[in-house]
Amino acid sequence: MMDGIKIGLEVHCQLTNLKTKLFCGCSSDYRNKEPNSNVCVICLGHPGTLPKPNKKAIEYAIMAGLALKSKINERVLFSRKNYFYVDMNKNFQISMYETKNSPPICSGGYLDISYEGKIKRIRIRRIQLEEDPARLVHIGPIDISPYTLVDYNRAGIALLEVVTEPDISTPKEARIFLQKLRSVFEHIGIFDGGLEGAMRCDANISIKEGARVEIKNISSFKEVERALNYEILRQMNLISKGEKVLRETRHWDEIRKVTISLREKEEEYDYRYFPEPDILPIHITQELIESIRLKMPELPDERAERFIKLYGIPQYDANILVSQKALADFFEECVKLFNEPKTISNWIISDLLGILNNRGLEIQETKITPIAMVEMLKMIKDGIISGKIGKIILPEIVETGKMPSQIVKEKNMIRISDEDFIRKIVEEVFMENEKAVKDALINENAINFLIGQVMKKTKGRGDPKLVNEIVRNKIKEIKLSDINDK
Repeated sequence: MMDGIKIGLEVHCQLTNLKTKLFCGCSSDYRNKEPNSNVCVICLGHPGTLPKPNKKAIEYAIMAGLALKSKINERVLFSRKNYFYVDMNKNFQISMYETKNSPPICSGGYLDISYEGKIKRIRIRRIQLEEDPARLVHIGPIDISPYTLVDYNRAGIALLEVVTEPDISTPKEARIFLQKLRSVFEHIGIFDGGLEGAMRCDANISIKEGARVEIKNISSFKEVERALNYEILRQMNLISKGEKVLRETRHWDEIRKVTISLREKEEEYDYRYFPEPDILPIHITQELIESIRLKMPELPDERAERFIKLYGIPQYDANILVSQKALADFFEECVKLFNEPKTISNWIISDLLGILNNRGLEIQETKITPIAMVEMLKMIKDGIISGKIGKIILPEIVETGKMPSQIVKEKNMIRISDEDFIRKIVEEVFMENEKAVKDALINENAINFLIGQVMKKTKGRGDPKLVNEIVRNKIKEIKLSDINDK
């Protein structure tokens, strides 16, 4: 990665915890609805209709500003952002435009991220409210789609846009920032980042000697990182050949893993912003700001510190657990039922998250419960099943929600602690592996091999401590017998 990379993000977060859209009474629960069924004359932009701002959306924006240490502006105007495109059929979007006399709802602020063992501060330029456009459905890649379908159910959904300064230096930093921002907004209760399309990102990137390029509507953290990595290589390649990097807007094709040119980058004046004449200026009082500040919930950094102090887990564990509110909640519910925080943390981070990542799931999308997780850990602690058996049954718990006790009973996986039975298996293993037995008399690794063979014969159900003890005692007996024979 070369020096001189500057990345700024425009992050669009749907305020999914609202019940209605930003300027009308239509339900904000538009997902999985029949296309163009969750609409009214206001969100469709019919002439003569009057938008009315959602008071709760204003309060959520203030909460976001407080969480990001921003200045909450006392007088806020909505503006019309004019453009002709099928996703906004009234040909303008009601948004906010930053001027001296018309600031957005929040200005400034910052979010600290942890990167390569250091804390880096990413400054916030502004936070604003705007309405979401309609959802476009393309047939295949956007640049060769024969036509476009439009679903206006999403039109008018409240969007919170967070614009950063170009303080980000690598694609990995961008991904970490987005993960942290998601966690902050989930913790203050303004949106659910696990919903499809709830968090989208436009990334602005330039490298030394090149113009700024915008990549539009990237849908996930990993795709932001991939898109930026691709764009850096594309721009570096152009510069190395003596060509210019054009100032333009590009689309990230997630299937082909390339950016595609859409149009020349618009300037602010191209949108012909002017104050929205149908919405009066909004005055935000200090009393309202302070009342919201008093109700602010615990933020991720504060929660991580509490986890470290209260539960004695490492900083690394705490940071991973609070990266998603649902994950942190799951951890705390488990600790209430089983007071071994480090054990719980280890299993969540090392095993449960691996299963979720492989399946592309969030914990709230699965059927596992804290009760089931804790029952499994208690069974391991009590010697009813081994840790290996726990790793085998955990995916099934995640997928089905079954209790561990039910699964191990159905699959006959309960740990074998019958000494006579294990001695019988040990005898069989010793008879079948005479060379390994001879090696075991002088080689520790060969003893471990024999133990492994016993565990294999018991399908991992043999009590490891008991198997270990019986195998080693058997080796000692053979050694003594050899000495006596001599």
